Amino acid sequence: MSRDVRQTRSLQTELKTRAEPEGQEMIIEGYFAVFNRQTELWPGAIEEIAPEAFNSTLSNDVRALINHDTMFVLGRNKSGTLELKADSFGLWGRVKVNPNDSDAVNLYERVRRGDVDQCSFGFNITREDTEWRDDGSVKWTIREIDLHEVSVVTFPQYTDTGVQARKAEVAQHRDRQMQQRKQQLKARLKK
Repeated sequence: MSRDVRQTRSLQTELKTRAEPEGQEMIIEGYFAVFNRQTELWPGAIEEIAPEAFNSTLSNDVRALINHDTMFVLGRNKSGTLELKADSFGLWGRVKVNPNDSDAVNLYERVRRGDVDQCSFGFNITREDTEWRDDGSVKWTIREIDLHEVSVVTFPQYTDTGVQARKAEVAQHRDRQMQQRKQQLKARLKK
């Protein structure tokens, strides 16, 4: 897969809200990614994120967004309003909601009520393993990610560009296999 293709991945999660007693600071927190969970992109195509995938990217200048929209910034790790850490389960995040931002407060209330409970993250793949299986299926294990943003989302998505790039990779692999078989057959016929 081209490493220039920006990807997003989403998951149903258990986002939580809480208000800190000191000044009643509003918090949205939860897992934006889960490790070692196989996700079926389409039948026969599986992807999972390795536990080390975020190790070299958590110091990036990462933003927390609403629905991947750069107009709606909830927090930023550089400013201290977004905290991200990888643990044994996945990529956990905590966003301090700005009480003067009506969009952020409205989202906080939607999460608190359970109307919005899904997360996503935007990234580029910098290192991955590909396992072409004998049954024709394929599994990608993402080993290293260049993280750009995390989002609280209404509807999770696998962007078409990411899935299309994966499908193109599978098609190219199958074409190479077919060409190799043809060459092997021609070589046997010449004997």
